[in-house]
Formats: sequence, structure tokens, C-alpha cells
Amino acid sequence: MAEVIRMPRLSDTMQTGFIRVWHKKVGDKVAPGDVMAEVETDKATMDLEAFQDGVLLHIAVPEGQVAVDGIIAIIGKAGEDFSALLTSSEGSPNPPAASKAENSASPSPAAVPSASNQALPTAQDASDTRIKASPLAKSIAREAGLDLKSIQGTGEQGRIIKKDIEDKIKTAPATGIQQAITVSKGDKIVQVSQMRRTIAQRLSESKFSAPHFYLTMEIDMDNCVAARNQINQIAPSKISFNDLIVKACATALRQNPGVNVSWKGDTMVFHQDIHIGVAVAIEDGLVVPVIRHTDQKSLSQINQEILDKAQRSKERKLGLDEMQGNTFTISNLGMYEIEDFTAIINPPDACILAVGSILKKPAVKNDQIVISHRLRVCLSCDHRAVDGATGAKFLQTLKNTLENPISMVL
Repeated sequence: MAEVIRMPRLSDTMQTGFIRVWHKKVGDKVAPGDVMAEVETDKATMDLEAFQDGVLLHIAVPEGQVAVDGIIAIIGKAGEDFSALLTSSEGSPNPPAASKAENSASPSPAAVPSASNQALPTAQDASDTRIKASPLAKSIAREAGLDLKSIQGTGEQGRIIKKDIEDKIKTAPATGIQQAITVSKGDKIVQVSQMRRTIAQRLSESKFSAPHFYLTMEIDMDNCVAARNQINQIAPSKISFNDLIVKACATALRQNPGVNVSWKGDTMVFHQDIHIGVAVAIEDGLVVPVIRHTDQKSLSQINQEILDKAQRSKERKLGLDEMQGNTFTISNLGMYEIEDFTAIINPPDACILAVGSILKKPAVKNDQIVISHRLRVCLSCDHRAVDGATGAKFLQTLKNTLENPISMVL
């Protein structure tokens, strides 16, 4: 019997997936473990594997975006009639929000993108639940900024379907910022990737829902520069200043647990473990590989893990589990000669540290003006979870650790 293959929810922020390429075509036989397509989620690109024997009867989306629970393909016996499955899938009521017990269920067993863990689905937007619309139609409308109440559905019993949304977009007048954009000859228009779309959504939510405040400090890095030179004479791999900063942050977090915290509305989570996310720029945007139990690792271990995960991030080979669970984040733009900047908090963290370049500057030491290596850092804090004094004490500890780097190797 033919079976519909749907887009599963693979992370807590995922609303849609993006079919990048199909490795199988209609009519091909598939067996469990066969890679049928590549699916881009909001965090990574993964293989869509078959989990049953059969023939690929139908590809719903040759390339492009698919809402969570939207149809990807149909697998069945050669020559089998599957038209009823397509009709019932498009016209059936939207599935209700899953109960706690249902949330633990696995996605369709026929085929799922391979991943190391799966996040629980989130409830649908309350504003959409009273309107009859397919999941794909809702997703497209949300991204286009359309109000479903203003759209007349042409599906069964007035249900809004994908074509209704597309027709509305074609006829809707340009509004807001679109009116200010002039496209000239030679301009390049690029479809926004699923990753970039999610980055925009998450950072907007963070910036406008979490009340940010900022603490800036300048750190004397002379001892750190000297220590790094000595370490790299004997270290199996060259330790970077970023490695030293990551290790110093882990030390400061252990001494200031009020910064190693997450805000959850009615509750706050004070994390026992220290898992530091290190922001890495890739072609489509920004990913944050997580260095778990950072305080328990040596500088060499931190160095090797960051290099490995940064490289695999750029190759889009990092697993979802390697980008989740962070309790604190570091964003370092020092390699781009940025002296200082402020960063937007990376949920679920309550703080993020922005790190600039190490610059030689005049400084006063022992009442003498000397040339010193200086580093400016800025701690962005969610004021709901972290107070000013708590953040300031963390920075004091970080400063003391970097100015006395021997403490990191004892």
C-alpha cells in the first residue's frame, strides 16, 4: 500500500524544510537506508533516507520549501494509484496540536532525514487554529506576512490551500520596506535560504523579546600574548587567542553560575554543566557549534574541537546535536580587525560575549605610559535573568583570568 512521506520537525525552531536535490527519480526502486534526497533544515543539511522497500511513485516538491508535515513524496508498489492520498492530504483538516504523550512519537517510519536527535513539535499559532488552511498554506502565509482572515479559501469547505496564498501574493500590492527597494539592471536576487530565514526570525525574537543590556571592559593581554608564545613552542597544535578566551570564559562561568543560566518565563534554569557555543560564519549565515563541558577540557582539546567543528560547519556536515545545548555563547570578530561590537543574545542563553581584536595601544602601567596589547569585550545580558552586578562580576573574573593565564593550565 502506498505511503505518504512527510517533512518531520527536526528541531525546536523548525517550521519548514528545503529540498535541495533528489538522488532518486520517480520510478526508481528504493530500499531501507537508500538516500533519496538532501533536506536543508534551519540548522543543517541532512540525507532523506528510505525506511521501506518500494518504488518512488511521486515527488511532491522537486526542489524548494516544504512546511513541517507537508508531503515530500509517496512510496508504494509499481503502478499503484496514489491520487486519493494526494487529495486527502491537501483537503484534510490540519492536525491538532499534539499532546505531551503524542509529542514523543516518531515521524513517519517510511522516510526521515537522518539526525542524531529530534526536537518536540511546538503548538500552532493560536491565531491560525480557528482558520481552515493546510499546513503549507499557513507556512507560506506567515512568511509572506499575510493575514489568513483576509484570504478566501477555494479548497473543500472553504479551506485555504497553497494556490490561494500564491494568488494572494501575486495580487497584493507591495507594502512596507518593499516599496523602498529599487531593483536595477545587474542586481542579483537570491532566494533566502532556510538557514538565513531562521537566523532572521530567531535573532529578531531575541532582540525584541529579551531586554538586552551591555557591559564593556578592556583587558590587558600582555601576559596572555607571552603565555601563548610559550605554549605554542611545546603544544601539539597552535593555540589561538580564541582558544584562550573560550577557556577563560569557562573558568569565569564556573565561578559565576548566575551567568550560566537560561530564562524560561515562569522558571529559570541554572546550568550545572558549561557548554559554550562558538559562533562560526558560513556561506549561508551563522552557526554555533557547541563545546560541551568546556571547563573540563584542556586548551589543546578546545583547540582541536573548535577547528574540527568549524570546518564541518562550513561543509554543512555538523550534526544537529552538535549545535544544541549551549549555555553561553562567544562571538569573535577580532580576526576581521573589529575593535569592539555588541552581539544579540543566542537563545536559550542569557548572555553572549562579543570579542574584538587584540590591538597595541598606549596604556598606563605603574604610572608609566607603555605600549600594551589590549582587548575589548562586550557582554550582552538578558536583564530578565541576569542583573548588572552579576554580569560585571563575570567580566571581572574573565579579566583576571586572561591577565593571569597561568591559572588556566594549573
